[in-house]
Amino acid sequence: MIGTNIRVLRKRNKQSQEYLAERLGVSRQTIAKWESGESLPDVYKCRVLADHFQVSLDQLSGDLTEEEANRLAPRGKHFFGVAQVNEAGALKIPAQALERFGIRAGDQMVVLGDDSSMGIALMKRDTVLGFAEMIRNAEPERGE
Repeated sequence: MIGTNIRVLRKRNKQSQEYLAERLGVSRQTIAKWESGESLPDVYKCRVLADHFQVSLDQLSGDLTEEEANRLAPRGKHFFGVAQVNEAGALKIPAQALERFGIRAGDQMVVLGDDSSMGIALMKRDTVLGFAEMIRNAEPERGE
């Protein structure tokens, strides 16, 4: 369980047992024992591990299959699956994503793009406008 998650997260991040041990202030053998299930990290080390891998304690300690552990996203990041664009250019956003971010029918979305990564991002229009308003209303620092 937790040992498998540690091993999968460590390998996904291309880290050796030695590297992880050094980061946590433990021996390589300790990491090996955790990964094999021979022993378990204490609560403090679990918190450090979760922070190190940017996952929640629930994700770190969860009873996940190796495949599920491989799909763990960093804390605050989500993978909702694959969406397909239809002939009209419409994109069906997975229901879980809509619910998570409070997106409802009729909401306006701002579409952002990045040439270098060929990535596209969607943001709620109200969020973008609220951020722009906050910047516009910010008081300039002295000397500006």
